[in-house]
Amino acid sequence: MPSEVRHLVDADQTYPLVRLTGVLDAQTGTHVRSALLDVLAGRPEAVVVDVGGLRVSEPAAVGVLRDLHRDTADWPAAHLVLCTAHDAGAWQGSGWPVWPNTTEAFAALGTPDAERRLSLGLDPVLGAARRSRELITEACARWERPELAGPACIVVTEMVNNVVAHAHTPMIVLLGAHGEGMSVAVRDHSASVPAFTGAPVAPSSYGGRGMLLIDSVATRWGNLVLGEGKVVWALLTEEEEAPQHGAGHHTSAGMVDPARG
Repeated sequence: MPSEVRHLVDADQTYPLVRLTGVLDAQTGTHVRSALLDVLAGRPEAVVVDVGGLRVSEPAAVGVLRDLHRDTADWPAAHLVLCTAHDAGAWQGSGWPVWPNTTEAFAALGTPDAERRLSLGLDPVLGAARRSRELITEACARWERPELAGPACIVVTEMVNNVVAHAHTPMIVLLGAHGEGMSVAVRDHSASVPAFTGAPVAPSSYGGRGMLLIDSVATRWGNLVLGEGKVVWALLTEEEEAPQHGAGHHTSAGMVDPARG
């Protein structure tokens, strides 16, 4: 029989708790990644994953968690924690902290700070970018980051206009305070991913010109493909910390550890 993994999400905890049961192997790893990405797309500060009921049939399968840890390090920059009462050593290669039970994991994570996350649902219509800029202005004032208001408005305008012009789906603008910087992200329901090459692009190219602008002001940016749609995100820090042009683009396959917070 083919292997199988089931997941159950408990959203009534301090942070989302995902219980995985079944057999983790190369085949079921895709399902695990997709399920956890859908939870992370809600931008929690942390996710606790109970793997006590999950059996690892081949050590290399743990790589799916290691890759997920890497791919989500900049956005949503959530703290990822595993729990298991037995065979904790099987999960050491994941890069996730491993706790013996959920009680200790939640205690270590502490209390979430809801003030460091803002979101706004928008339809793909004219005026959506203006409304998203209003949210940016509000966020930068609340988080005392006035120097990031201009770059963040550039980023969110390009992201939102790409959805309006190309994806044609409802979207959610997602903002977060991270250390001294902030993240800007837009989630839509289109599987088409903006292209970026650093070279001149045709006016009709999906995301071409907008991605050039984002790349010029963001410290790092990238995308995550979800089960339904995608998230395009950017991390902004003070100007003197920003990399040279072209240095900050990451697809969902290669990102670095963020400053958490």
